[in-house]
Amino acid sequence: MTNLDHGGPGDAPTVPPPLTEIVNATRPSAAEEARTVAASTNMGTLATLTKEGDPWASFVTYGLVEGSPVLCVSHMAEHGRNLARDPRASIAVVAPGPQSDPLASTRITLAGYVERPEGEELAAAREAHLAAVPAARIYIDFSDFSLWVLRVQRVRWVGGYGRMDSATAEAYAEALPDPVAPSAGRAIAHLNDDHADSLLAMAKKLGGFPDATEATCVGADRYGLDLDVTTPRGRAMTRAGYLSPLDSADELRAATVALARAAHSS
Repeated sequence: MTNLDHGGPGDAPTVPPPLTEIVNATRPSAAEEARTVAASTNMGTLATLTKEGDPWASFVTYGLVEGSPVLCVSHMAEHGRNLARDPRASIAVVAPGPQSDPLASTRITLAGYVERPEGEELAAAREAHLAAVPAARIYIDFSDFSLWVLRVQRVRWVGGYGRMDSATAEAYAEALPDPVAPSAGRAIAHLNDDHADSLLAMAKKLGGFPDATEATCVGADRYGLDLDVTTPRGRAMTRAGYLSPLDSADELRAATVALARAAHSS
């Protein structure tokens, strides 16, 4: 994962480093992050090229077939005519749950080229699009509408300020959406509301910040928790990783209990 320093002004707050080793800093790969974002919504911004070669951005809905976006596009729409003429395209997707600062939101760009699916793939693409966009049943069989599958060749994931990385098409195709993501919001709220003492203990013992005075959970995935830590030296982000990756959201409670026990143990 790429973490970049923007080279801010000299009076910008510094981020304190951990004082001890982070016990388990494992987190999702860029490919896993991208698959999770793609599966989290059915809306995105499609970029196509006009006949003059100019970029054209359009709001679209999509379904997914093994991570590949499936578009249902009318030839009457400019982006539909663009795709029929030039298959090069990309789609930008922002994860739901907007931040107070939109640029702090997680988002991805999937770039490649589109193709009309045929045979069994056409049936699968149609089913996938309708599963994600039930309203499309009204128009999907109109003569001017066509299904297109975006063959992903390039993936870019941005997790907010200073967190970004690229993934290969092969890694993206092999990755799976995070099983914890659909339940993460509720779990995070519960941890912050009812288990602040355990989060602080995790930051101190597992996250490398024994001088932490406060810790807030800001993210949860199949590998662990993201913690926003306050210390006398300033604020930082750290990680509290589970003993083993989770295969379903049902395992989240037991995994966080195990983390709390490990953090509170002497």
